[in-house]
Amino acid sequence: MPAALPTSAGQRIAERLRLIETVLGPKRRVVKAGDVIYRSGEAFSHLHVLNSGFFKLISVSADGREQVVGLKFRGDWLGFGAIARNAHACDAVAMDTAEVWSVRYEDLLRACAAHPALMEMVHEAMSSEIMRDRESIMAISTLPADARVVAFLHYWADSLAVRGLRADQFSLRLSRAEIGNYLGLTLETVSRVLSKLVRARLIAFNQRSRRDICIPDFHALEAFVQRRTARDLH
Repeated sequence: MPAALPTSAGQRIAERLRLIETVLGPKRRVVKAGDVIYRSGEAFSHLHVLNSGFFKLISVSADGREQVVGLKFRGDWLGFGAIARNAHACDAVAMDTAEVWSVRYEDLLRACAAHPALMEMVHEAMSSEIMRDRESIMAISTLPADARVVAFLHYWADSLAVRGLRADQFSLRLSRAEIGNYLGLTLETVSRVLSKLVRARLIAFNQRSRRDICIPDFHALEAFVQRRTARDLH
């Protein structure tokens, strides 16, 4: 896989952002790591699009435990889940400096009625979110621990690659504890699996930071998940 080359998927993301910018004229704001653009229980009024940066969605249980339930990259929408109940069910937290575009939901509905291409784009974004949620549930339900971690790294790298960003070297925006939380694993299990992957030379860590990861062979990650899945089926 190229380290950082524009892809057709990346071009489509850029085109969609241009459409949003032209038709909707969204409100722009820059946020920093840790900033929250909406909280669980907050009344729903706006949808948001990520023009740059990374976000995590966090749900809080009745006993106060936090659960990472979603990850967002450039071009992704935030807030779809609040439409049905007119209130947000999770917190949307920036993982680094990011630019967020916001538009009132009522304005989006009117614009979609007048611009079929915009409506098609919104429907596709909703469908993609549903598919990603389903894939996450399937991974947690069916994959062994090491394959879950590898599938997560593959997903992160692929998400960067389709946006024209480096996929062979990148910085994880989540701590090991958060990765475990997202994948339904303990911190110790995530650390053990990552060390195993280093020994297998599927990944390497940058000497400056244990969050900076190098993937020498992107396709080897895919093959690892396929082998582990096939082995568990027999």
